[in-house]
Amino acid sequence: QVQLVESGGGLVQVGGTLRLSCTASGLTFNLVAMGWFRQAPGKEREFVAAISARGKTMHYGESGKGRFTISRDNAKDTVYLQMENLKPEDTAIYYCAGDPHEWGSHTTQGAYNYWGQGTQVTVTS
Repeated sequence: QVQLVESGGGLVQVGGTLRLSCTASGLTFNLVAMGWFRQAPGKEREFVAAISARGKTMHYGESGKGRFTISRDNAKDTVYLQMENLKPEDTAIYYCAGDPHEWGSHTTQGAYNYWGQGTQVTVTS
């Protein structure tokens, strides 16, 4: 059974930093592209960032460009999202997701077979 478990969310002030982690089990992690999405209250879930299965390719949504960095450690079956200079509009539940391909339609939710339960990030001013 595949499980993705996010951690690292919490309460942070504007301009602060958080690092989210997502640890996978039940799958061959180095064959799975990973993505981060987020959903703010009253809004649709949006793409944040994605990284290819071997970690060679990354892509970012507009919201995180220049402030967020996605990375992965395949030895630890874990993907990370480093978030810097956080803004109140970054407040959302952040989800990690897995697509069992090296790379693909990574900005599209439908490309991902596996989803975590989410971790709340709240940015206060």
